[in-house]
Amino acid sequence: MLTRFLRDNVYAAGLLLILRLYVGYQWFTAGFHKLTGGFDAAGFLKGAIAKPVLDKATGELVYPTFTAFLQNFALPNVKVINFLIPAGETLVGLGLILGALTTAAAFFGLLMNFMFLFAGTVSTNPWLVLLGVIVLMAGTNAGRFGVDRYLMPLLRKLRRQGGGDEAGRRKGIPAKA
Repeated sequence: MLTRFLRDNVYAAGLLLILRLYVGYQWFTAGFHKLTGGFDAAGFLKGAIAKPVLDKATGELVYPTFTAFLQNFALPNVKVINFLIPAGETLVGLGLILGALTTAAAFFGLLMNFMFLFAGTVSTNPWLVLLGVIVLMAGTNAGRFGVDRYLMPLLRKLRRQGGGDEAGRRKGIPAKA
């Protein structure tokens, strides 16, 4: 019932607009400050590797694969990470503020939040995860009062035109010669 309300109701779309603007602003300002302030993730990555999230009872790593990812991929490629994090945060913020590809922006925002949580950072991440899940659950209704109102029908139309043969083959209709 709640999901149906979030996905279909025009009043929910209005509430989602406010929620979307708040979460988008949080992401945009975080990314923008990193883009303009000389962001370097090396110290954070080294700290997350040196002091990973441990089980208090056993002392074992809680997220061993994530720690291995940080050690073997992220830290050696820190220049790429230094670009991806600020650009990703800024783009997620813009997507949510403008209501453009809102569901994708919410998904990638959640992905980044979980990465930060796996690294042991708490701050506002749990709050943004909760709000991001609400936006993601709402689907396209979250962007009803935004660019998605015009963009999503256009993308559906382009998908039908460009993928017509593929869709027809799935239904058993032979492709045009």
